[in-house]
Parts: sequence; structure tokens; C-alpha cells
Amino acid sequence: MTAPAPHPFRAAVEAGDIEAAIATLAPGIVFHSPAVFHPYVGRDTVAALLRLVFETFEDFRYTDEIGGSDGTEALVFRAAVGGRELEGLDLLRTGSDGLVQDFTVMIRPLSGLLALAQALGPKVEAAGLKATGA
Repeated sequence: MTAPAPHPFRAAVEAGDIEAAIATLAPGIVFHSPAVFHPYVGRDTVAALLRLVFETFEDFRYTDEIGGSDGTEALVFRAAVGGRELEGLDLLRTGSDGLVQDFTVMIRPLSGLLALAQALGPKVEAAGLKATGA
């Protein structure tokens, strides 16, 4: 039995191709960060955020992919930030056009999330990225 092909976002990330990963995002994508309450909205905003995340994570790798129904995929990952190990989940909801409409990230443990927020926060602020409603 052949394993199903990985989600296009996963395939792009694993290839180290941030532009191909961004191409999988819908123009009106809504990104839910594990560190802030309000979402980031729009492909340009989320693309800028993902570029910063790519620079920040160390030893990023997907370990599992769980296909759901109706275009929902869960991509489980491991990485490090500043020497702190973390585990996370990218929950992708894809529209009928095949583009990611909704992207939620969850990270554990708290120490890993805090390390990510401390490393990424100044970069996000310097880039002028704002969550909707923040």
C-alpha cells in the first residue's frame, strides 16, 4: 500500500521552499498564532510571518500527517528555538480551490512556546506585522 502524498504545504516546507509554501495559501487566509489571541489575516501578512518563523525555528521537521475530512489536515512537527525543544501541530483547513484558508498552530510545552514568542516577537514587531484586532 502506497502512502498518500504529503499535503502541498508540508512538501514545500520539507523542500525548504518558502515561496512554494506561501503559494499554497489563499489570499484571505486566517492564521491563528499560538502566542497571540487575534489572528493574522491575508496572504501577504501570513507570508511575512512564515518567513520569520522559517528563520527562527532550528531543526524543524514534520513527524506525522493526519488527514481529516472536508479538507482538514493536521501536520505534527518538532523543532527547537534557542535550544528549547518543542512539539507542535499545524492545523490546515483547505478550501475547494485547494488553498489553505485557515491555519492554526499549537505548540507545547509552555517553555517551548515562550522561547518561540521571545525569539519571534521582536522580529514580528520590527516587520510591522499586526494581528487583526490587536
